[in-house]
Amino acid sequence: MSLDVIILAAGQGTRMKSNLPKVLHPLGGQPLVLYSVQAAEAASGRAPVLVIGNGADQVRETVGDAARYVLQAEQLGTGHAVMQARPLLEGTSDYVVVMYADMPLLTADTLRGLYEAQQGNSGPITMLTHVTDTPRGFGRIVRDPASGSVRAIVEEAQATPEQLAIREVNVGVYCFDAAWLWSHLDRIPLSPKGEYYLTDLVEMAVTEGHTITALTTEDADEVLGINTRVHLAEAEAALRRRVNERLMLAGVTIVDPASTYIHPTVEIGQDTVIMPNTYVWGRTTIGANCVIGPNTIIQDCTIGNDCEVLASVLEHATLEDRVDVGPFGHLRKGAYLESDVHMGNFGEVKNSRLRRGVKMGHFSYIGDGDIGEGTNIGAGTITCNYDGVRKHKTVIGKGVFIGSDTMLVAPLTLGDGARTGAGSVVTRDVPPGTLVYGVPARAPAREPQETTEDERSTS
Repeated sequence: MSLDVIILAAGQGTRMKSNLPKVLHPLGGQPLVLYSVQAAEAASGRAPVLVIGNGADQVRETVGDAARYVLQAEQLGTGHAVMQARPLLEGTSDYVVVMYADMPLLTADTLRGLYEAQQGNSGPITMLTHVTDTPRGFGRIVRDPASGSVRAIVEEAQATPEQLAIREVNVGVYCFDAAWLWSHLDRIPLSPKGEYYLTDLVEMAVTEGHTITALTTEDADEVLGINTRVHLAEAEAALRRRVNERLMLAGVTIVDPASTYIHPTVEIGQDTVIMPNTYVWGRTTIGANCVIGPNTIIQDCTIGNDCEVLASVLEHATLEDRVDVGPFGHLRKGAYLESDVHMGNFGEVKNSRLRRGVKMGHFSYIGDGDIGEGTNIGAGTITCNYDGVRKHKTVIGKGVFIGSDTMLVAPLTLGDGARTGAGSVVTRDVPPGTLVYGVPARAPAREPQETTEDERSTS
């Protein structure tokens, strides 16, 4: 049995009050639509069909090859939107799930459950419902008292007082027998508003004597639809709770979940502690037994085991094991800190490798550098890597001692065991084992040797 998923993403989203298409608004670090696309692909094993309209080019560019596309040039209702997918999907699968792109918290497990329920249904439709104490605005589910099957969806405006008291509501997600769906789409009547509604298929199925079953989700977050920025904030909070709970159940300590923002794609090892006011985004992996935060931002980084990052910003950086950074450190793109590196207060590293055991003092900047194992970088050291036109590299060997407030004017190489005096401006390569100091930095002058008696006799 095969399954295709259609995601409706063509709407205007006018209540967002935005020039950006609604489905491209960010949630947890990625556009809304990607959550639906990812859930659909996980449930079906196929790229879903995305029905696009408003901002179609932007949506295509964002989603890319993760979806197949059909265009709804005119927004004439949900039934009309599904009709656009018919030429692409008819005859390709046994079942079709229809869902919305603005329900980002709907999970693949729920979609699979809907699919499995329909496989056991003799009728053509299984729908997703939710029981809520606040059903306002939703169509009510009317069930047959004897069989429990769905008999009707009654929109709120047409509901009787008794029907308005019903707490089970339609959330707009369906699994259809594919052959039945494609044979009935053209029969949907035009509404007084000039639109074709997918809900009319339920009435058709009941009229034909079919059984309509329902899968009820107890998770209110799953059925949250995004229509306003208020809804977006609610979804952000729900997503944050979901991610934090998953991590905590896996052995991560999150001291204050309410102030901790972690992207769904982030991976964190056991016994790591995330302190308050910490933001972890993108494709980030953090190992075990780390302490991260407080007041820390990490994006697209790889962090090993037993690391400490305090009140710092890390972007596109790599830390091996037992690295400590901060407070107020800044690791920029291309920063690579090998094991046992220490980076002190107000340090900054960009496009550089600090090899094992490097000690980098506070108030220092290393850009476009390769710093050898066991080297000590004194406080206030700067690699002057930019000449106004091009970037240049600084290479420092093993066991080098860089005195405080040293300016290293690249391109520059310091050999193993070299030393610089405090306040030096180094403009030339330094041989291994050599001490340089001053402005510009030079090796100390050699003391003149005393003339021997034999040398005097020959002069």
